[in-house]
Amino acid sequence: MLRPIRTLAAAAAALALVSACNSASNSASPDKPGAAGTSRGVSADSIKVGGIVSMTSASGYSKKDTDLGAKARYARANAEGGINGRKIDYIGAEDDGQDPAKNLAAARKLVQQDKVFAVSPMSSVTFTGADFLEQEKVPTFGWGTLPSFCGPKYIYGFNGCLVPTPGGTINQTWPEGIGKVLGGAQGKSVAIIANDSDAGKFGVRTFQQGFTSAGFNVSYAKASVPGTAVPSDWSAYVKEILESNGGKAPDAVVSVMQTPNNIGLFTSLKRSGYKGLLSDPTDYDPGLLAKDATKQALDGVHVLLQFEPFESTNPKMAQFKADIKAANGGQDIPLNMHMMTGYMSADLFVSIAQKAGKDLTVESFQAAAQGFSDTGTLVGDRAEPKGQKDSFGCGALVQLKNGAYEVSVPFKCYEPIPFK
Repeated sequence: MLRPIRTLAAAAAALALVSACNSASNSASPDKPGAAGTSRGVSADSIKVGGIVSMTSASGYSKKDTDLGAKARYARANAEGGINGRKIDYIGAEDDGQDPAKNLAAARKLVQQDKVFAVSPMSSVTFTGADFLEQEKVPTFGWGTLPSFCGPKYIYGFNGCLVPTPGGTINQTWPEGIGKVLGGAQGKSVAIIANDSDAGKFGVRTFQQGFTSAGFNVSYAKASVPGTAVPSDWSAYVKEILESNGGKAPDAVVSVMQTPNNIGLFTSLKRSGYKGLLSDPTDYDPGLLAKDATKQALDGVHVLLQFEPFESTNPKMAQFKADIKAANGGQDIPLNMHMMTGYMSADLFVSIAQKAGKDLTVESFQAAAQGFSDTGTLVGDRAEPKGQKDSFGCGALVQLKNGAYEVSVPFKCYEPIPFK
């Protein structure tokens, strides 16, 4: 049996492993359409691909536009002739509701019932289906913010591995960017807060190393916020943070949490009189600006991006916008980072599959991935299998000011640091 891949919750991991082992006797086998060189989900004229996305969640947070982003990229690929003559049959994404059991069930359905060749995108805070997809040798693509995107042979982060194991590297975009905004890191302090979950604890560990390496004093680093419900009272967390820097407030507060938690935390910090820098990695979404309360809570926040900002003049950003509009029936739609997650997950899959050639099998796909590289994409320069151990190291910061996003630190690639 495969060595277990770390998942977001210990109980969910145990469930995934037991289920993966029990599936050995009835796992799906590749389609056999009668043509040499074909594989499960591959016919003479099509490649079947599905996704797993948290369309819904208990907190109301949704990544549904990830699916639109993937559709947009696949539609353009098909309009340009497909992948070596085969059209991409994207059957859409399963909704896992950010539920570990549903994530594994979605992975099983896509492979055993729908018989997909690949899963792209996979976008959720839980990835209990990782062991199963790895066992079944299903190329899988998503945002590399989970440990399962770091190490397995068949699972790829569209911007590399962002939560490495010892021996890997840490992306320094966030600490370097915040250092630029503050006029340097030396003598500056930062507080890092996350949810009380395996992912939150790992995120705190990772970013604590990154900010320390950049020259910051990390005065507070806790994964203490419940992951199951948004707190109604943030006063205890705020008090700890504001006294963490030798009895004083830190220069920056970094939240490794999703939007509902960020709104509550940042609102409470502002009401307390905190005037320092606020930052998170999730709130780059014009849709959030529709409500005055949300817009006010996030005003001034610097958001970490690991792709070119939508404000970029890069021609590839213009292409992205045109593709999204086309996929949305020719209608304009506010852009968000979930669209980019789906788009770039699909883009990496398409790029590797093109290199694999006409004889597309899992084996030929994996062989192509082993020597894959390209430059100048919306996430910077890409290379595999480097990306299964290291981040591609690129990113930017944008700040919400007066109801609009502005680039506070331009897109740039930074030298990663060793993860310990």
